[in-house]
Amino acid sequence: MNVRIKFQKTGPLRFISHLDVMRYFQKVIRRAGIDICFSEGFSPHMIMSFASPLGLGLTSEGEYVDIRVGSAPSSAEALERLNEVMAEGMKVLSFRRLPDSSKNAMSIVAAADYQVRFREGREPAEDWEERLADFSGQPEIRILKETKKGRQEVDIRPWIYDCRVLDGVIHMQVSAGSVHNLKPELLMQSFGAWAGIQIPASALQIHRLELYADQGTEEEHRLIPLEELGEDIGE
Repeated sequence: MNVRIKFQKTGPLRFISHLDVMRYFQKVIRRAGIDICFSEGFSPHMIMSFASPLGLGLTSEGEYVDIRVGSAPSSAEALERLNEVMAEGMKVLSFRRLPDSSKNAMSIVAAADYQVRFREGREPAEDWEERLADFSGQPEIRILKETKKGRQEVDIRPWIYDCRVLDGVIHMQVSAGSVHNLKPELLMQSFGAWAGIQIPASALQIHRLELYADQGTEEEHRLIPLEELGEDIGE
């Protein structure tokens, strides 16, 4: 049985690396008594796959890890058992069974929601909200981006699905995953370069809200939260 776990990462634990998060979950699953399956061979390991690594220092309430289990308790019991052994800052939000034919979360991530705030005293000029709207509303936004083939000029505008400011908080939905991955930091730095404003990554507080799969077409996206691709396990 394949299971998708949704969890949040906040507080001091936002400073632990993705590799440490993987090790942490291995310990948590063992302590919670979850019947996870192991790979075969000389060095068996837990069958576990994370959706999308979260940058160091970022917080999130939309993280996912897929595991394979031999048997599973109800979703309610699994939540209780896992959260009993979680450290402060980590919390499991859902534990849902996936269809047998489902692909792992890492391979289907297509978009992400973020909230971005400026740290106190690090806000740019007073009219930055209007200028951000003008920037994101352009038909084309060309930047130099580091790729596996080196620095290339790319148009990131198709990767920005939404970008708006509400009460001083930037809400953005951007492309994510293995095909096109637009980090909030890069979007904000590109805006700064366009507007002639210095926006270092250290000036930003970034919080991930959700990760999505795309079940639409190239012309028309149909984004679905990864959580909704599974179903709760009953008693």
